[in-house]
Amino acid sequence: MFRVSPYPHIRDEVTTRRIMFIVIASLMPAFAGSIFFFGIKVLVLTAISVASSLICEVLCQIIRKKPITVSDGSAVVTGILLAFNLPPNVPYFVPAVGAFFAIVVGKQVFGGLGYNIFNPALVGRAFLMASWPSFMTGRWAVPRIGTMSGIIPGLSSLDVVSSATPLTAAKVYSGVPGLISLLNDKSTLLSLFVGTRGGCLGETSCLLLLAGGIILLIFKIIDYRIPLSYFVTVFSLTGILWFLGVTPLTPIFHILSGGLFLGAFFMATDYTTSPITKEGRWIFAIGCGVITVVIRLWGGYPEGVSYSILLMNAGTPLINRFTRPRIFGH
Repeated sequence: MFRVSPYPHIRDEVTTRRIMFIVIASLMPAFAGSIFFFGIKVLVLTAISVASSLICEVLCQIIRKKPITVSDGSAVVTGILLAFNLPPNVPYFVPAVGAFFAIVVGKQVFGGLGYNIFNPALVGRAFLMASWPSFMTGRWAVPRIGTMSGIIPGLSSLDVVSSATPLTAAKVYSGVPGLISLLNDKSTLLSLFVGTRGGCLGETSCLLLLAGGIILLIFKIIDYRIPLSYFVTVFSLTGILWFLGVTPLTPIFHILSGGLFLGAFFMATDYTTSPITKEGRWIFAIGCGVITVVIRLWGGYPEGVSYSILLMNAGTPLINRFTRPRIFGH
């Protein structure tokens, strides 16, 4: 009797190269916006992350006596996504170390592309968060236009939140009078959508990430079920909690803040680490949404997108097992 294994999903080199090229192209709007908002250092950090990913990939394949496959573009995608998860002012060694951990531990240890259990870029980010939390949570930069918190200049004199990102401001300074109403203000929400607020260098502009996500959907690189279910879960759950008075922040704020757009379109949809069945993808994304909200509202960190995806990555084989199609006649 044949058994369906959850991986590897990517076998054809030409197909893989095409997929990765389209993913890279879809990341370019957000990349260009990041350079505009945060300056040329974004280009340097991304270049270091990509170069380190490529070097680690080649060295691992040489050591393992495997064919060199860096031309498939997967290491480039990992490098870009890792860079997108970094604050703009981290030291230059941070993306290099993160790329090493992402490629070696997050990917090659499991056997390479198609065999890894966890999203490599998020593995690298998690390692950096554990190793240098001060770098990963305190090296923010004010965008070229806009403010760190997303609250427009002149709207408020709340200096206490002038150096806080939107989610950090909401979590740490929620008791400051008037802050919540400002974060829920239409002008602030517009800043979050456009990208004129602080955050990791590739996550701030929902508009540009949405443009990239639409490219992936048009070319059928990703399945709509994961991002749609992720967004709907976060919106619905935070909407209910907002209505009940558990959280003062509107569901629109939760959708537009943090790394939800980056995670929903570009990381939760990773072929290897997400379910292969349609039903499984709904379950996977709902789990991501629930965990994201739980961490945001009750966890120790302001943001929960990365950890929610990693936790659901661990459950992907089990989801595949229980949602695989029935064999005809059984």
